[in-house]
Amino acid sequence: MSMETARREPFLLNPEGFRHAPFSDPGCVLFVKLRQFQGRERDHVVIDTYKLAWQSGAIPGVACKPLYEQAGFSDRVLLERWDAGADLGVTRYEQGVELFVLDGEFADEAGTYTAGCWMRFPIGAQHRPRSARGCTLYVKRSGLPYLRSAAASS
Repeated sequence: MSMETARREPFLLNPEGFRHAPFSDPGCVLFVKLRQFQGRERDHVVIDTYKLAWQSGAIPGVACKPLYEQAGFSDRVLLERWDAGADLGVTRYEQGVELFVLDGEFADEAGTYTAGCWMRFPIGAQHRPRSARGCTLYVKRSGLPYLRSAAASS
C-alpha cells in the first residue's frame, strides 16, 4: 500500500517503555521498527502525514516532509518524494541511513528498489540514486548509533 493511497496512516514514534495496542477495523499494513528510538526522554509523536505539506529540498526534484528530529539525539526521520527523472548524484551517508520505498521505485549502481524494499546503509556508505518514474521514501538518517538487539534490551 503506498503512502499516497493510505492517506490516513500516521507516523508514530513511541519512546522506550511506551505501551500501546494498535488496531484497525478495516485492516491495514504496518511498518514497525522495534527498539529504534532508545531513550525514555524522547517525545511521543503522532503525525497524519497526509496533512503535511511537501517542502522543497536542497536537491532539485526532491521534496520532503520532516517527521521527527529532537534536540539531544542525532537521528532525523522524514518522507522524501523524488520527481520522475530525479538524479541525486553521488550521495554519501556520513552517519548511515535507512530507506524504505513506500511508492514507486529508484535505482542505483547495485540495482532497482521497488515499493516495499527496505535497506540500511552503514556509516560512510555512498551510492548514486536516481528515479526514472519517481518514488516516495521513508528515510531515517543518523539513527544507527541507537540500534540495539532484542537480547541487549532484555
